[in-house]
Amino acid sequence: MEDVVNGPVVGIVGAGAVGQTLAVGLIAAALPGRLLVVSRHADQVHALTADLQDLAHAARSRTRIEAARVDDLHGCDAVVVALRTDFKNTAERDIRRAGAAANAPALGDLAQRLRGYGGTTLVVTNPVDLMARRFAEVSACPRVFGIGSNLDSARYRLLLARYADVAPARVRGHVIGEHGDRAVVCLSTTTVAGRPVAVPVRAVVEELQRRPALIRNGIGRTRCGPTGAVLSTLRKALGLVDGIEELSVRYGDVWLGIPMRFTGGRAAACLPPLTRSERLSLDSAASSLRDAYTHLPTSIERIAP
Repeated sequence: MEDVVNGPVVGIVGAGAVGQTLAVGLIAAALPGRLLVVSRHADQVHALTADLQDLAHAARSRTRIEAARVDDLHGCDAVVVALRTDFKNTAERDIRRAGAAANAPALGDLAQRLRGYGGTTLVVTNPVDLMARRFAEVSACPRVFGIGSNLDSARYRLLLARYADVAPARVRGHVIGEHGDRAVVCLSTTTVAGRPVAVPVRAVVEELQRRPALIRNGIGRTRCGPTGAVLSTLRKALGLVDGIEELSVRYGDVWLGIPMRFTGGRAAACLPPLTRSERLSLDSAASSLRDAYTHLPTSIERIAP
């Protein structure tokens, strides 16, 4: 008799380095009852599914893993978009934006085919603020969040904790705005052990800015950090726990990262008070993203059956 599936149904679109790591993390955490894997490459998705099934059995995970098609995703509680088209990133600045022109057509196709999907969509594909907006506007889905600023925030709190020699859980602070060069550190509301910051923040911020290159130069692509961000956000978006995540959502006429408070799976913005300088930096990021969005290609590229 077939086992009864307990837990939410989650879909992952993309079977590359990030999608593979996301799938491993979800199975290891036994978060979904079923995990549907979708990719434009049939041989890749079937190979990955088989490998993940081996993992689930060996690790005694209850997650059931299946190769799937885009249409199957309509039955999911949540869908994680980690697709990436083939392109060579040679950018020296705005590195995360380098894939905008390459990824937008495929993401637009996925959004069209998931139009009206009522579950939660987490967009990981870079440039995440632009791609989250494109997906939301094309799909008309009501619950779309971009993963980016919460990874920046997690890194910020981790680095600050190291400088202050405290546990990361004792640091409270947000990084908002664009995931990338125009990220905004909310220093004015950051606390360490309940007190204002008393460490060299400039050094922390400089190390925060260097961290992506450190990872990229050593292993080629950031994959584990985004997996942690997705796991943390899924638990809140699916109503398993309450808490705050910094996510890319609509902010005026653009999409960028702001803190979102989840209560029973429902999300509400909770932007902290900003100083004039922080507000100007956030407005500058919004202006840059607004301009960049107008240059995205509007063509559609079929990604999978």
